[in-house]
Amino acid sequence: MAEFGSVVDAVRCAVEVQRGMAERNAAVAPEKRIDFRIGVNLGDVIVEEHDIFGDGVNVAAHLEALAEPGGICVSRVVRDQVRDKLDCGFEDLAEQQFKNIARPVRVYRVGDAATKRTSTPEQSELPLPDKPSIAVLPFANISGDAEQEYFADGMVEEIITALSRIRWLFVIARNSTFTYKGQAVDVKRVGRELGVRYILEGSLRKAGDRVRITVQLIDALTGAHLWAERFEGTVDAVFEFQDKVAHSVAGAIEPRLEAAEIEWSAKKPTNNLTAYDLYLRALPNPRTFKKVGALEALDLLGRAIEHDPCYGPALALAAWWRLQIAVNGWTDAEAENHDKAIELARRALEVADDDPAALADAAGVLAGFGENLYFSISLVDRSLELNPTALLLGIGAPGSGCQPVNPTSRSSTSKSRCASIRVPKA
Repeated sequence: MAEFGSVVDAVRCAVEVQRGMAERNAAVAPEKRIDFRIGVNLGDVIVEEHDIFGDGVNVAAHLEALAEPGGICVSRVVRDQVRDKLDCGFEDLAEQQFKNIARPVRVYRVGDAATKRTSTPEQSELPLPDKPSIAVLPFANISGDAEQEYFADGMVEEIITALSRIRWLFVIARNSTFTYKGQAVDVKRVGRELGVRYILEGSLRKAGDRVRITVQLIDALTGAHLWAERFEGTVDAVFEFQDKVAHSVAGAIEPRLEAAEIEWSAKKPTNNLTAYDLYLRALPNPRTFKKVGALEALDLLGRAIEHDPCYGPALALAAWWRLQIAVNGWTDAEAENHDKAIELARRALEVADDDPAALADAAGVLAGFGENLYFSISLVDRSLELNPTALLLGIGAPGSGCQPVNPTSRSSTSKSRCASIRVPKA
């Protein structure tokens, strides 16, 4: 970290450093090159002895993480101050939401031919699969204890296993991701090389008998941070700690990936939507949880089912939306709505196989309409076996005045005011 009295001097220094590193790396073997990322921000700081703190410093650190190796990222206030005073361009990377920073920050990449990274040539890009995809990179061991490498590697394997239980998620195998072990990687490049949309990376630090693990979820297409968390435990219960972290990570990541996929799908042209895209658009969220939203969701799901009549999650979600219509009194044709909901739920169970979300949705519908509560509970138990980070489903008889669960998240922990099937987190 370096502090400057002039933001112009700070950016000029950053550019000269990256130019100098590019020149030095030109004659160095690719595996021995050193590439820097630099972030520059302008803001107030708190000075304590020989250190500085504050949001200004935190934003600079986040900007550094967004930069590519050999690159520079700056905040909007920096761009505005220096754009007419230095001979370099700025590429708009849009607003980014950083952890512990109240407001989004507009980010710009500094454009300069001499600052482009000089690491190994990129491998051929792989196309993204037809469903959400993620790669878990080897965790960095920053404890200085080489013997902790086994623990860090084991932690990654446990997380990969936990994520693999999410049936709608494509997870890259360990053998592919561990080729990046020990490297300073660019997540955007890794995303292109492995053909994934999301990257999970982390670090491990050990002090005495305490272990701290930090993980963060990154959008490999934009480099934006979607989620980060820290876990602490003791080495005397290694396997229990690994299980706890793996399940916690999977449980936290699933709703965030789902929300990111909904937002990404909503931006795609309607004429290119697949059945999966239509399904994502119909997922419950604050914008759709009204009568008009419910009807729109059913229309989207109907089109998805036309694309694929055996699409279990779409069938189950259509049934779930019909339950919400009944519970909220949004239809005059109660009997018809009831029959269609039960038919959809049963069709979903016939084709959903071991999809935990479809099983949970179908269970909620059957119980909500009073078909078979015990059978519904068995479906929820099966859903939990397949994915320990399942859902909380509001179950209430139509017309009983029950309020549905908060639809903000599919993994919401809000309670309905009626009977419910509670699916606890692992």
